[in-house]
Amino acid sequence: MRVAIMTSDARVYYIASKVLKEYKIPFHSLKLDDKIPFDVEVVLTGEKDVEEIDFPVKVIVRDENFIDELLIRLEGRKRFKTIYIGIDPGERPGVSVVGDNRIIEVYHLKNPNDVDTILELLEKYPTAKIKIGHGARRHRILTLKALAQVLGEDYPIILVNEKRTTPKIGGVEVSQVQDIVASINIALRDGVEVKISELLKTKEPSKREIEHIKHKSRQLSGGKITISSELAREVAKGNMSLNEAIEVHKKRIKGEKNDIW
Repeated sequence: MRVAIMTSDARVYYIASKVLKEYKIPFHSLKLDDKIPFDVEVVLTGEKDVEEIDFPVKVIVRDENFIDELLIRLEGRKRFKTIYIGIDPGERPGVSVVGDNRIIEVYHLKNPNDVDTILELLEKYPTAKIKIGHGARRHRILTLKALAQVLGEDYPIILVNEKRTTPKIGGVEVSQVQDIVASINIALRDGVEVKISELLKTKEPSKREIEHIKHKSRQLSGGKITISSELAREVAKGNMSLNEAIEVHKKRIKGEKNDIW
């Protein structure tokens, strides 16, 4: 038996044992103070126990995705030759991790500023490179600005032409699945590597784009609010999200009413 589960966390043990049984991988069940048998090659454990275990090859179990890293370890490969984090920019970005052209993990983010998952993936896969689609410029800029706050504006990003990366599922628009599939296609495509700072350079938005954003603000607010051209311009340049602009507009209206009274 080449695998041992060694943890004090019942949840970690449940997930690890369940997945190992599904894959028909035999394993040892050990306590933290047990001696590790000579035939063990990989120890599965949880984040809170990992520092207590003196063993050269450990895989942390956070969810069922640990199986990918475990299988790689058991195959004798320490890491993927190439690994990419693909991002399909949008109101709810799709994110995927592709290693050696094999899908490892997929996610659907809450909004363009929700980059915690991407940062966690960079920690998990230190050699990974980020690929991002060239479309949805406003949302792309918001995501890149959020990443730049942590990674810096000199961080390299691969810009990919995302034309035809978003499929139609059974002829019906299913956004969550589409965003994820598009991110996988982006991760698999070649692109041009540039610094984040290069991708943050924006042109002055057109009148048509500003009017489109103002129209979207009416839709989002149920016809109650139309943001100003000034705020629409800030949204177009990626300095704030449309929801943030609506909130700013509401506060301004409330302030003006208070001044009157």
